[in-house]
Amino acid sequence: MIRSGAIPGVAFGHLADGDARTDTRARARMAAELGIPTEWATVSQVHGAVVRLVDAPGHAGDADGLITQTPGVPLVIATADCVPIAIAGERTIAVVHAGWRGIAREIVPNALDRFRDLGDPATVAIVGPHIGSCCYEVGEDVVAAVGHPGETTWGTTSVDLRAAVHTQLGSLQIEDIDECTMDEDAFASYRRNGTSERQVTVAWLS
Repeated sequence: MIRSGAIPGVAFGHLADGDARTDTRARARMAAELGIPTEWATVSQVHGAVVRLVDAPGHAGDADGLITQTPGVPLVIATADCVPIAIAGERTIAVVHAGWRGIAREIVPNALDRFRDLGDPATVAIVGPHIGSCCYEVGEDVVAAVGHPGETTWGTTSVDLRAAVHTQLGSLQIEDIDECTMDEDAFASYRRNGTSERQVTVAWLS
């Protein structure tokens, strides 16, 4: 797992940690290592822009983000090339699953709006491991939707998801975990081998 000092209650998993949304043994291992409960808040990710407010563990429906002001409730999303983002204010924490469709639908600004609605504007974000512009070959439709065009290492068109997320995060303090999931075998990557496996990002308030 990858930890960060920017938001103490955040962990980005590796492929070897397992998909702890559905694998109870993987969840137990991660929870024990992180010192958090084994009951987590989860969603069915749909590449949309909904961020759900929760105050208890359990399945929160279709969404691509979770936010809470309740201490001790772990929030989890899963990725295999999309961008996992943890966002925090003084008494609020959120996790966001941002693929290119979610970015185009402005899931990150929606998450920041939820912080403001709760009276606790976000101050800091961590952008976790995801596919880099070095490897994210796309068509012109994705470039038109997301912006931030780039080039793969083999010379084709790509987009820079990190740059797009940074733009949407605005003036927040941002920490990047600069790992490309397609390049690094430690991470699940759908683009690399079509895997159904995912790594999870967990965030919680102490």
